[in-house]
Amino acid sequence: MESLSAPSHRGLVPWQGLLLAASLLTFWSLPTTAQLTIESVPPNAAEGKDVLLRVHNLPGDLRGYTWYKGEIVDSNHKIVSYVIDTQKITPGPAYSDRETIYPNGSLLFQNVTLKDTGYYTLLATDKNFQSKPVTGQLHVYRE
Repeated sequence: MESLSAPSHRGLVPWQGLLLAASLLTFWSLPTTAQLTIESVPPNAAEGKDVLLRVHNLPGDLRGYTWYKGEIVDSNHKIVSYVIDTQKITPGPAYSDRETIYPNGSLLFQNVTLKDTGYYTLLATDKNFQSKPVTGQLHVYRE
């Protein structure tokens, strides 16, 4: 014989189902686009060596890139820009002729000096002229 205090059917009461759904939604998140990042290769470089600021997770709808010395976008500190469709490269005031920009947005420094140590900002601009800045760091040590 069944106990009178137990429910007469198996399964979830409607409010329990809602509670379960709410709990699952709290922990379930839709996939997000990967965050744009900059990696210094190598992470620490001796004076005179080459360093690549490698860009990861670039979106596919880009118009071009611009690199700046420092943590902010400032035209006086522009190193170089690259327009993807035309492959046009335009050096800026902070260009030293030791930097090479690649079609994937990465920036190569040749023969680094201690003065190259610091922050660098990449401004990635999409086809709608929306810009996404990301900042990375370059470390140079005396050998």
